Amino acid sequence: MDASIDQDLAQIAFQEEQLQFDSFSAETAWQLGTLLKDAVEKRGKAVAIDIQLIGQPLFFYAMPGTTPDNIDWVRRKRNTVQHFQRSSYALGLDLKQKQTTLQEKAGFAVRDYATHGGCFPIRLLGTFIGTITISGLPQREDHSVIVEVLARWLNRPLSELALR
Repeated sequence: MDASIDQDLAQIAFQEEQLQFDSFSAETAWQLGTLLKDAVEKRGKAVAIDIQLIGQPLFFYAMPGTTPDNIDWVRRKRNTVQHFQRSSYALGLDLKQKQTTLQEKAGFAVRDYATHGGCFPIRLLGTFIGTITISGLPQREDHSVIVEVLARWLNRPLSELALR
């Protein structure tokens, strides 16, 4: 067992517990999408950003410098989180720790599912309602940008939520 993976998995579970919404609307998605864009631009990078309630796209933006490959990664990560209702990064770390893959464990096609960081579940008062996904940075950074923006939006201390 890798202690750093254990620590990250515990911290991501804490993030998912703490970063929940009391309400969520199309306006919330628009504002969060814009904040994600700003956070990535400040890093001098480019990502594709997607925010959806189950079956309802609310925000999408492919920053200059992204490619159709980023959009496909968004789709694959989103599919994974919609199915498992957990962060794609946590799923990937869990599978790595167990030395298996989503394909081996559940028979899911690589073409349609990805367990790389960058998709975070949207929960409304404990109930899974959608996803926030970005693609374009290294997977840990994709995940961390989402956490950073959600922590600010939900007025939670990033110092307690950030991966170490």
